[in-house]
Amino acid sequence: MTPYLQLIALLEMSLTCAVVLITLSQKLSSKEIPFVIRLLAAVLLVNLFFWPLGMSLELPLSAYVRGVTGELSIVTMLLLWSSILPAAKKTPLGFKVSVALIAIVFYPLALGLGMLDPYAWGYGSIGLLIAIIFFAIVCGLAGWTQGVWILSFAIIAWAVHWHESANLWDYLLDPILAIWALLAIPNAIYHKRRDRAQSDYLFRAG
Repeated sequence: MTPYLQLIALLEMSLTCAVVLITLSQKLSSKEIPFVIRLLAAVLLVNLFFWPLGMSLELPLSAYVRGVTGELSIVTMLLLWSSILPAAKKTPLGFKVSVALIAIVFYPLALGLGMLDPYAWGYGSIGLLIAIIFFAIVCGLAGWTQGVWILSFAIIAWAVHWHESANLWDYLLDPILAIWALLAIPNAIYHKRRDRAQSDYLFRAG
């Protein structure tokens, strides 16, 4: 990996780590953290993770995190980064279900289960590119414009070789995104059922 790509990778992981910590803090807090505070915290945490701190650490903290998680996809990073923006909307359940279904089929096949290798489609397959564009259009028609922008940025990043990989799949999907989608689906269903039960209880006669 060239020094330029290494710098990008460290900056991306530093920002991702900062957003994860801010998101966890927000979930543990009983009050909404003001956006200005979140922004300042992000700046401080990015610097904390990006610069080597000494203390017998030869590399920045983000490099060690990246060594464990690997390089995240553009889709994963943009979903995370946008979560701390003002009035950030929740990711639609339909997107989570789609990611989960794709991951369930994709990873076993990509790891050699069967004769089909969908990972090879990521090297310039027009069919895969058309499918992603179609999926982005569906997101737009469903009213989730954020998904359109995220998928568009992922395609652009792949086209300009923003990351080291030349495979489109690496810009769209990663194991962390797949695990998040698989865990988020039952959680979303539970909350919908709970909200519906509470609504029925409030409007129950008597």
